[in-house]
Amino acid sequence: MRKERALGPVFLVRNAKPAIVCVALLATALFSAPVFAQPDTQYVLQQSSLTYHMSHPMHEVDGTSHAARGKGICHAGQCDFLIAAPVKSFDSGDTNRDLHMLEATRGAQFPMIQVRTHFPESESTASTIYADLEVQFAGQTAHYTHVPFQRTQQGSAVRIVGTVPALCSDFKIDRPSFLTVAIKNEIPVHVDTTWQKQ
Repeated sequence: MRKERALGPVFLVRNAKPAIVCVALLATALFSAPVFAQPDTQYVLQQSSLTYHMSHPMHEVDGTSHAARGKGICHAGQCDFLIAAPVKSFDSGDTNRDLHMLEATRGAQFPMIQVRTHFPESESTASTIYADLEVQFAGQTAHYTHVPFQRTQQGSAVRIVGTVPALCSDFKIDRPSFLTVAIKNEIPVHVDTTWQKQ
């Protein structure tokens, strides 16, 4: 009669083949673990519209870029996202104005705008996400806290919409002027992005 020795939910038989023993040990380790490890959740930016608004007593200007790229990952209770767009990709409908904007924002020296954001993973399914932002632009870095973004599920994709409350002074940008009057300090950037879960 064979002697048996209990090991968790399986029994190891004396003189059992090594492969069978390995399988038994693996099954024991897996099924006796209190919690299974959760895989990371990853997102890729599918499409985007980033629009800055510039205000002057004589006119209002909007410049839009659709050239942003981005990725995101949720891991261990925290979500981190990165979006980047070339400064020269913003189009206001006036080539001369866009060239002036590129010069004023030091776009040749600092060609990319980068936005990093993080928020609790528990908010990733909420209708409103409150994100902390780090924006790198014109050679400067600005931080904005608890910025609200609206989230809607669109099939397998997620749409995130919100506004970054940027100021020219946050990035040490000399405000362009028209008829000796400078534009307003506020240059809010409206963000409309669609992300695909991987």
